[in-house]
Amino acid sequence: MALDEQSSDLPIGQLLRELTPQVLGIVARRFRDFAAAEDAVQEASIAAVMQWPREGVPENPRAWLTQVAFRKMTDRIRSEAARRRRETELSEEAAREAEIELNVAAEGDDSLVLLFMCCHPALTPASAIALTLRAVGGLTTAEIAGAFLVPETTMAQRISRAKQTIKESGIPFQLPDAEERGSRLRLVLHVLYLIFNEGYTASSGLQLRRADLSHEGIRLARMAFRLQPENTEIAGLLALMLLTDARRLARTGLNDELIPLGQQDRALWDRAQIAEGVALLSAALPKGSVGPYQLQAAIAAVHDEASRAEDTDWPQILALYELLKRMSENPMVILNHAIAAAMVHGPREGLHLLDALEGDRRIAEHHRLDAVRAHLLEMAGDAREAARHYRAAAGKTVNLPERNYLLLQAARLDGGDG
Repeated sequence: MALDEQSSDLPIGQLLRELTPQVLGIVARRFRDFAAAEDAVQEASIAAVMQWPREGVPENPRAWLTQVAFRKMTDRIRSEAARRRRETELSEEAAREAEIELNVAAEGDDSLVLLFMCCHPALTPASAIALTLRAVGGLTTAEIAGAFLVPETTMAQRISRAKQTIKESGIPFQLPDAEERGSRLRLVLHVLYLIFNEGYTASSGLQLRRADLSHEGIRLARMAFRLQPENTEIAGLLALMLLTDARRLARTGLNDELIPLGQQDRALWDRAQIAEGVALLSAALPKGSVGPYQLQAAIAAVHDEASRAEDTDWPQILALYELLKRMSENPMVILNHAIAAAMVHGPREGLHLLDALEGDRRIAEHHRLDAVRAHLLEMAGDAREAARHYRAAAGKTVNLPERNYLLLQAARLDGGDG
């Protein structure tokens, strides 16, 4: 497998980040206890951090991690024999399958399997998404909280309750059958969407994006698409990711400073990736009902196909957002709809639409609301208020390139009084 061939060239931290969700999928699927499997894989990762720098990365690092995690799980089962009547059955099953698993570990990827497993019927959609982002996407609790627009403590409690709910439900933590996978697909796609978004614009940190997460989102979406190539929303989601990620090289300058869409050097956009995204979307749209991912991909395609910012077909984008608003109550959709309305009908129309979001607790304190309001106020010629909102937005984001950009806009408008 390509990953194993290249593993010696990867930093140990990055290698473990890529392998941990796959190993967790193997262990959780075999032992059917997510919380215990997560602990075992964590212990295996710690062992790797201690041993690999001294002894070298093993030829098959995923098999090494799997073997250690299996051993940890077997030890755990044996130590809890009085409370676990299935000790003999599970440990013997694990022992029989461990060697087979180690031999084929490099041939498969359980990340997508783990994704479906985490979308457990005993969980609410919000809890399932949070648990999956933690297990498969490798996001921290703070990052997941940022994606959900909730406090970190709230998200930590949600993830903890999700694990406990699975344990108490009695429903095995295992790969669902084909019918059940179909019912969980919508939740799975939303998880992939959030993973990609966190990678494309990190909720915190010194860099604008986290390429590992955005690439992971695309990789898992490709796997889902290969699993169900006729599903138009999977195709739409993959197209959306490709069309958005195609602009990555133009989004930042030499010092990782943020460059907004209208000012990007479009020669840096990945035309092959754009062509792939457009082809996926073009094939999906005529097949039946159009869902929100297809609409978002269509909006991204309109942006990507404009050779210059001033050539963007804003009336078409506005029309697509009108359709999207009918399908989704997501405040970010309303926010982006306001931008499109401003580009077509003028900034005052966009500002009027933003007023509807002021009482929405999901976004009222999010930096993007202030940032968009600042941009529209600047378009309307109100430099003082625009600067004030740019500064307010800067105070609400913990992503350094975003904050620097917003402060720079405020300084530009108020002459550096900032």
